[in-house]
Amino acid sequence: MKFLTPKNIQTVVIILVVSGLLFLALSGYLTPIFNLSLNPLISFQSWLSVRYLSARDFFTTPREITQLQEQNTVLESQVTQLQTQLIVMEERLGEAQVCFALLDFGRTNPQYEYVAATVIGREISPFLQYIIIDKGSEDGIRYGMPVVTQQGLVGRVDAVIAGAARVKLITDSTSVVNVRLQSAEVEVQLLGSLTGDVSLDMIPLDETIEAGDVVLTSGLGGNYPPNIFIGQVLSTQRRENALFQTASVQPIVDFSSINAVLIVTNFEAVDISPLIPEE
Repeated sequence: MKFLTPKNIQTVVIILVVSGLLFLALSGYLTPIFNLSLNPLISFQSWLSVRYLSARDFFTTPREITQLQEQNTVLESQVTQLQTQLIVMEERLGEAQVCFALLDFGRTNPQYEYVAATVIGREISPFLQYIIIDKGSEDGIRYGMPVVTQQGLVGRVDAVIAGAARVKLITDSTSVVNVRLQSAEVEVQLLGSLTGDVSLDMIPLDETIEAGDVVLTSGLGGNYPPNIFIGQVLSTQRRENALFQTASVQPIVDFSSINAVLIVTNFEAVDISPLIPEE
Protein backbone atom coordinates (compact mmCIF):
# COMPACT_ATOMS: atom_id res chain seq x y z
CA MET A 1 0.00 0.00 0.00
CA LYS A 2 2.99 2.22 -0.41
CA PHE A 3 1.61 3.49 -3.77
CA LEU A 4 -1.53 4.99 -2.17
CA THR A 5 0.19 7.91 -0.68
CA PRO A 6 -1.65 11.24 -0.51
CA LYS A 7 0.55 12.65 -3.24
CA ASN A 8 -0.21 9.79 -5.63
CA ILE A 9 -3.88 10.00 -4.86
CA GLN A 10 -3.84 13.74 -5.62
CA THR A 11 -2.09 13.10 -8.92
CA VAL A 12 -4.60 10.43 -9.91
CA VAL A 13 -7.50 12.71 -9.01
CA ILE A 14 -6.06 15.53 -11.07
CA ILE A 15 -5.57 13.24 -14.05
CA LEU A 16 -9.11 11.93 -13.73
CA VAL A 17 -10.53 15.46 -13.45
CA VAL A 18 -8.57 16.70 -16.44
CA SER A 19 -9.52 13.64 -18.45
CA GLY A 20 -13.15 14.14 -17.50
CA LEU A 21 -13.07 17.80 -18.44
CA LEU A 22 -11.47 16.96 -21.78
CA PHE A 23 -14.08 14.34 -22.42
CA LEU A 24 -16.89 16.72 -21.55
CA ALA A 25 -15.34 19.50 -23.67
CA LEU A 26 -14.87 17.26 -26.68
CA SER A 27 -18.38 15.94 -26.25
CA GLY A 28 -19.82 19.48 -26.27
CA TYR A 29 -21.28 19.37 -22.77
CA LEU A 30 -19.15 22.31 -21.61
CA THR A 31 -19.96 24.63 -24.56
CA PRO A 32 -22.78 26.53 -22.77
CA ILE A 33 -20.48 27.06 -19.80
CA PHE A 34 -17.69 28.34 -22.06
CA ASN A 35 -20.13 30.70 -23.81
CA LEU A 36 -21.36 32.13 -20.54
CA SER A 37 -17.86 32.71 -19.31
CA LEU A 38 -16.37 34.05 -22.58
CA ASN A 39 -19.19 36.30 -23.82
CA PRO A 40 -18.49 39.09 -21.31
CA LEU A 41 -14.83 38.95 -22.23
CA ILE A 42 -15.60 39.11 -25.96
CA SER A 43 -18.02 41.99 -25.44
CA PHE A 44 -15.44 43.90 -23.44
CA GLN A 45 -12.82 43.26 -26.10
CA SER A 46 -15.17 44.52 -28.84
CA TRP A 47 -16.01 47.63 -26.81
CA LEU A 48 -12.33 48.28 -26.21
CA SER A 49 -11.52 47.76 -29.93
CA VAL A 50 -14.21 50.25 -31.05
CA ARG A 51 -12.93 52.85 -28.63
CA TYR A 52 -9.37 52.29 -29.76
CA LEU A 53 -10.26 52.65 -33.46
CA SER A 54 -12.28 55.80 -32.74
CA ALA A 55 -9.40 57.34 -30.83
CA ARG A 56 -6.95 56.41 -33.57
CA ASP A 57 -9.20 57.91 -36.28
CA PHE A 58 -9.62 61.06 -34.20
CA PHE A 59 -5.88 61.66 -34.09
CA THR A 60 -4.92 60.38 -37.55
CA THR A 61 -7.83 61.53 -39.79
CA PRO A 62 -6.92 65.26 -39.89
CA ARG A 63 -3.41 64.40 -40.97
CA GLU A 64 -4.71 62.01 -43.64
CA ILE A 65 -7.18 64.63 -44.89
CA THR A 66 -4.36 67.15 -45.21
CA GLN A 67 -2.28 64.63 -47.13
CA LEU A 68 -5.21 63.81 -49.42
CA GLN A 69 -5.81 67.51 -50.08
CA GLU A 70 -2.17 67.99 -50.96
CA GLN A 71 -2.26 64.98 -53.26
CA ASN A 72 -5.47 66.26 -54.85
CA THR A 73 -3.85 69.65 -55.50
CA VAL A 74 -0.87 67.96 -57.14
CA LEU A 75 -3.14 65.77 -59.28
CA GLU A 76 -5.24 68.77 -60.35
CA SER A 77 -2.08 70.60 -61.38
CA GLN A 78 -0.94 67.59 -63.39
CA VAL A 79 -4.36 67.31 -65.08
CA THR A 80 -4.22 71.00 -66.02
CA GLN A 81 -0.74 70.55 -67.50
CA LEU A 82 -1.87 67.49 -69.46
CA GLN A 83 -4.93 69.33 -70.77
CA THR A 84 -2.73 72.21 -71.89
CA GLN A 85 -0.36 69.82 -73.62
CA LEU A 86 -3.32 68.09 -75.28
CA ILE A 87 -4.66 71.41 -76.60
CA VAL A 88 -1.24 72.33 -77.97
CA MET A 89 -0.89 68.92 -79.62
CA GLU A 90 -4.36 69.18 -81.17
CA GLU A 91 -3.52 72.64 -82.53
CA ARG A 92 -0.25 71.36 -83.99
CA LEU A 93 -2.04 68.37 -85.47
CA GLY A 94 -4.61 70.67 -87.06
CA GLU A 95 -1.86 72.89 -88.47
CA ALA A 96 -0.03 69.85 -89.81
CA GLN A 97 -3.20 68.57 -91.47
CA VAL A 98 -3.81 71.96 -93.09
CA CYS A 99 -0.22 72.16 -94.31
CA PHE A 100 -0.44 68.64 -95.70
CA ALA A 101 -3.70 69.48 -97.50
CA LEU A 102 -2.20 72.66 -98.96
CA LEU A 103 0.85 70.70 -100.08
CA ASP A 104 -1.41 68.11 -101.68
CA PHE A 105 -3.31 70.87 -103.52
CA GLY A 106 -0.02 72.24 -104.80
CA ARG A 107 1.02 68.81 -106.05
CA THR A 108 -2.25 68.27 -107.89
CA ASN A 109 -1.98 71.72 -109.53
CA PRO A 110 1.70 71.87 -110.56
CA GLN A 111 1.08 74.53 -113.21
CA TYR A 112 1.06 77.19 -110.47
CA GLU A 113 3.66 78.45 -108.05
CA TYR A 114 2.59 79.09 -104.48
CA VAL A 115 3.54 80.89 -101.31
CA ALA A 116 1.93 79.55 -98.15
CA ALA A 117 0.67 82.09 -95.62
CA THR A 118 -1.03 82.08 -92.23
CA VAL A 119 -4.13 84.11 -91.49
CA ILE A 120 -3.25 86.64 -88.78
CA GLY A 121 -6.33 88.88 -88.85
CA ARG A 122 -9.92 89.24 -89.98
CA GLU A 123 -12.11 92.20 -90.77
CA ILE A 124 -14.46 92.68 -87.82
CA SER A 125 -17.09 94.60 -89.78
CA PRO A 126 -19.99 92.36 -90.87
CA PHE A 127 -20.18 94.33 -94.13
CA LEU A 128 -16.58 93.75 -95.21
CA GLN A 129 -15.13 90.35 -96.04
CA TYR A 130 -11.34 90.50 -95.69
CA ILE A 131 -8.56 88.48 -94.07
CA ILE A 132 -4.96 89.52 -93.28
CA ILE A 133 -2.08 87.14 -94.04
CA ASP A 134 1.52 87.15 -92.79
CA LYS A 135 3.19 87.35 -96.21
CA GLY A 136 3.81 90.60 -98.08
CA SER A 137 5.90 92.27 -100.75
CA GLU A 138 9.09 90.97 -99.13
CA ASP A 139 7.84 87.46 -99.94
CA GLY A 140 6.95 88.28 -103.55
CA ILE A 141 3.27 88.96 -102.92
CA ARG A 142 1.70 91.46 -105.32
CA TYR A 143 -1.66 93.11 -105.74
CA GLY A 144 -4.23 90.99 -107.55
CA MET A 145 -2.68 87.58 -106.89
CA PRO A 146 -5.31 84.83 -106.44
CA VAL A 147 -5.59 83.16 -103.03
CA VAL A 148 -6.77 79.56 -102.56
CA THR A 149 -6.96 76.79 -99.98
CA GLN A 150 -6.84 73.05 -100.46
CA GLN A 151 -10.62 73.24 -100.98
CA GLY A 152 -10.98 76.01 -103.50
CA LEU A 153 -10.98 79.74 -104.23
CA VAL A 154 -10.70 82.22 -101.38
CA GLY A 155 -10.24 85.58 -103.10
CA ARG A 156 -7.44 87.84 -104.29
CA VAL A 157 -4.80 90.09 -102.76
CA ASP A 158 -6.29 93.55 -102.34
CA ALA A 159 -3.50 95.46 -100.56
CA VAL A 160 0.14 94.71 -99.73
CA ILE A 161 2.79 95.96 -97.33
CA ALA A 162 6.28 94.61 -96.68
CA GLY A 163 5.36 91.89 -94.20
CA ALA A 164 1.63 91.33 -94.68
CA ALA A 165 -1.20 91.51 -97.17
CA ARG A 166 -4.97 91.94 -97.21
CA VAL A 167 -7.12 89.46 -99.10
CA LYS A 168 -10.60 90.35 -100.32
CA LEU A 169 -12.80 87.28 -100.10
CA ILE A 170 -15.16 86.26 -102.89
CA THR A 171 -17.99 86.78 -100.38
CA ASP A 172 -17.33 90.54 -100.18
CA SER A 173 -20.09 92.73 -101.60
CA THR A 174 -17.68 94.29 -104.14
CA SER A 175 -16.33 90.93 -105.35
CA VAL A 176 -17.10 89.80 -108.90
CA VAL A 177 -15.71 86.51 -110.23
CA ASN A 178 -16.24 85.22 -113.74
CA VAL A 179 -17.24 81.57 -113.41
CA ARG A 180 -18.64 78.72 -115.41
CA LEU A 181 -20.98 75.88 -114.61
CA GLN A 182 -19.34 72.56 -115.29
CA SER A 183 -22.52 70.76 -116.31
CA ALA A 184 -24.13 73.47 -118.43
CA GLU A 185 -20.89 74.92 -119.81
CA VAL A 186 -22.35 78.38 -119.31
CA GLU A 187 -20.23 81.35 -118.22
CA VAL A 188 -21.74 83.76 -115.68
CA GLN A 189 -20.70 85.99 -112.80
CA LEU A 190 -20.37 85.13 -109.13
CA LEU A 191 -21.27 88.05 -106.85
CA GLY A 192 -20.66 88.58 -103.16
CA SER A 193 -23.05 90.38 -100.83
CA LEU A 194 -23.25 92.38 -97.60
CA THR A 195 -24.42 89.25 -95.80
CA GLY A 196 -21.50 87.15 -97.01
CA ASP A 197 -23.66 85.01 -99.31
CA VAL A 198 -22.62 84.40 -102.91
CA SER A 199 -24.86 84.04 -105.95
CA LEU A 200 -24.73 83.64 -109.70
CA ASP A 201 -25.99 86.43 -111.92
CA MET A 202 -26.55 86.90 -115.63
CA ILE A 203 -27.64 83.31 -116.26
CA PRO A 204 -29.51 83.06 -119.58
CA LEU A 205 -33.18 82.10 -119.19
CA ASP A 206 -32.84 79.19 -121.61
CA GLU A 207 -30.11 77.55 -119.53
CA THR A 208 -31.16 74.72 -117.21
CA ILE A 209 -29.39 75.09 -113.89
CA GLU A 210 -29.88 72.45 -111.22
CA ALA A 211 -28.96 72.20 -107.57
CA GLY A 212 -25.58 70.53 -107.16
CA ASP A 213 -24.06 71.95 -110.35
CA VAL A 214 -20.35 72.60 -109.86
CA VAL A 215 -19.11 76.20 -110.09
CA LEU A 216 -15.55 76.83 -111.35
CA THR A 217 -13.58 79.92 -112.29
CA SER A 218 -13.72 80.56 -116.02
CA GLY A 219 -10.51 82.58 -116.38
CA LEU A 220 -12.33 85.37 -118.19
CA GLY A 221 -11.72 88.90 -117.01
CA GLY A 222 -8.08 88.27 -116.20
CA ASN A 223 -8.53 88.21 -112.41
CA TYR A 224 -8.36 84.47 -111.67
CA PRO A 225 -6.89 81.36 -113.28
CA PRO A 226 -9.44 78.98 -114.83
CA ASN A 227 -10.87 75.81 -113.29
CA ILE A 228 -10.49 76.66 -109.59
CA PHE A 229 -13.29 75.07 -107.61
CA ILE A 230 -15.69 77.51 -105.92
CA GLY A 231 -18.76 75.59 -104.80
CA GLN A 232 -22.10 74.18 -105.86
CA VAL A 233 -25.46 75.61 -106.84
CA LEU A 234 -28.05 75.52 -104.06
CA SER A 235 -31.12 76.79 -105.90
CA THR A 236 -32.17 78.96 -108.84
CA GLN A 237 -34.51 81.94 -108.97
CA ARG A 238 -36.52 83.22 -111.91
CA ARG A 239 -38.11 86.62 -111.58
CA GLU A 240 -41.03 87.72 -113.66
CA ASN A 241 -40.04 89.93 -116.62
CA ALA A 242 -36.33 89.50 -115.77
CA LEU A 243 -33.85 89.08 -118.60
CA PHE A 244 -31.71 86.62 -116.65
CA GLN A 245 -32.10 84.08 -113.89
CA THR A 246 -30.03 83.93 -110.73
CA ALA A 247 -28.84 81.15 -108.46
CA SER A 248 -27.54 80.90 -104.89
CA VAL A 249 -24.22 79.13 -104.38
CA GLN A 250 -22.75 77.23 -101.42
CA PRO A 251 -18.97 77.90 -101.37
CA ILE A 252 -16.77 74.92 -100.67
CA VAL A 253 -14.48 77.04 -98.46
CA ASP A 254 -15.53 77.72 -94.88
CA PHE A 255 -14.45 81.37 -94.69
CA SER A 256 -15.05 81.59 -90.94
CA SER A 257 -12.35 79.02 -90.15
CA ILE A 258 -9.55 79.73 -92.63
CA ASN A 259 -6.19 79.40 -90.90
CA ALA A 260 -3.77 79.07 -93.82
CA VAL A 261 -3.87 79.85 -97.54
CA LEU A 262 -1.83 79.57 -100.71
CA ILE A 263 -1.09 82.59 -102.89
CA VAL A 264 -0.68 81.84 -106.60
CA THR A 265 2.44 83.86 -107.40
CA ASN A 266 2.97 83.04 -111.09
CA PHE A 267 -0.44 84.35 -112.17
CA GLU A 268 -0.54 87.99 -113.22
CA ALA A 269 -3.94 89.60 -113.08
CA VAL A 270 -4.87 91.67 -116.10
CA ASP A 271 -6.85 94.85 -115.60
CA ILE A 272 -9.24 95.00 -118.53
CA SER A 273 -11.51 97.63 -117.03
CA PRO A 274 -10.31 100.32 -119.49
CA LEU A 275 -11.49 98.06 -122.32
CA ILE A 276 -15.01 97.64 -120.90
CA PRO A 277 -17.46 100.15 -122.38
CA GLU A 278 -18.95 102.55 -119.87
CA GLU A 279 -22.68 102.24 -119.32
